[in-house]
Amino acid sequence: MVFLGGGDGARIGSGVVEMGTTYDVIVVGARCAGSPTAILLARKGYRVLLVDRAGFPSDTLSTLVIQPQGVAALRRWGLLEEVIATGCPWIERYSFDFGPVTIAGTSRPVGGGSAGCAPRRYLLDKILVDAAARAGAEVRERFNVDGLEVEDGTVTGIRGHSEDGTPVVERARVVVGADGRNSHVARWVDAPRYHEKPRLAYAYYAFYSDLPTDGFEVIIRPERGWGVIPTNDGLTLMVMGWPHAQAQEFKADVEAGFAKTVELAPDFAARFRAATRVEPFLGGAVENFFRTPAGPGWALVGDAGYNKDPITAQGISDAFRDAELCSTAIDEWLEGKRAYDVAMADYQTSRDEHVFPMYEFTTQLATLQPPPPEMQQLLGAIHGNQEAMDDFVSMQVGTLSPAEFLAPANIGRLMSAAGI
Repeated sequence: MVFLGGGDGARIGSGVVEMGTTYDVIVVGARCAGSPTAILLARKGYRVLLVDRAGFPSDTLSTLVIQPQGVAALRRWGLLEEVIATGCPWIERYSFDFGPVTIAGTSRPVGGGSAGCAPRRYLLDKILVDAAARAGAEVRERFNVDGLEVEDGTVTGIRGHSEDGTPVVERARVVVGADGRNSHVARWVDAPRYHEKPRLAYAYYAFYSDLPTDGFEVIIRPERGWGVIPTNDGLTLMVMGWPHAQAQEFKADVEAGFAKTVELAPDFAARFRAATRVEPFLGGAVENFFRTPAGPGWALVGDAGYNKDPITAQGISDAFRDAELCSTAIDEWLEGKRAYDVAMADYQTSRDEHVFPMYEFTTQLATLQPPPPEMQQLLGAIHGNQEAMDDFVSMQVGTLSPAEFLAPANIGRLMSAAGI
């Protein structure tokens, strides 16, 4: 028996309480990747334990946006009405202001709709956790995982402690890490990283009242970018990014940084000056990477397995997609339909093929550099062509692959339509 972990878990010794239940699946992390994974597997009849160190409802740093493909997942799971009932508005219009031109439109429909939404995370995550419990998963909040149990190179469970400090060991046929980009599960199993890129932008998040927007607005200027997103209670989330190399300057006076930066877009600046910030600034930057998402007895979903800059606001929808792909692979293995390594290899391939074009597009956009001349020419060509602008929006929100939109044949067609 090997214990992978650290901190208090490495010193528990004989005081550990070993529970008698063996679960089919233990999911570590109960937010946008973990709870859906637990929901889908519990609905299949599997014994699922879902744990998180947080209690719910609770907030977390997020762009909040559920893109249309994520909305389609909520609809499939029967949870969309509950999310919309929180009062978060639909996002039907997307606009991207590059200075010389603004591209605005609606997304291609997917799964019965073309709109997104952006609920506060303390509302969304609570809905997902409660749905996991209703599906039959055992949910333990305020539970800290201290490490993994490993036998003959295969993860066999977790070792942790509940809020009262009692150390516990739980067994499972597979442990799923849904514990975010700084995943302890990924670190303990030494999940390989690839396609790595450094931190590109440093972003601050803040909520404002009296900052009206008719949809999801993104404004890009040289070395600056910000977005405004409508959410619950009439509030607007504003996310502003500077190049990571300028992070210290940004941190020195965030309020002044926001005020100075918005002057690069005078029309927006007038709206901003009439708004009131209602919550503290929160900031951060992320590395961009893929991790191998599975190995003997373990798997990763959401940001634990794949993470990129939030400038394209794909994180929640990516987490939902991973939950479906990973839970399907686990189900096929538990049902005896496929070998574990085969099912998980397909999970990784499907994930990577779907997200890699968006990863490349996002990491380019996150440099906050002016669009290259070819892109500037393309933006000029599609401006005013509503069908083309809708396709550009669809690429940005993820319902049309950047590989398809930016294919030479499609660019040639758009240029020809513009007489270029």
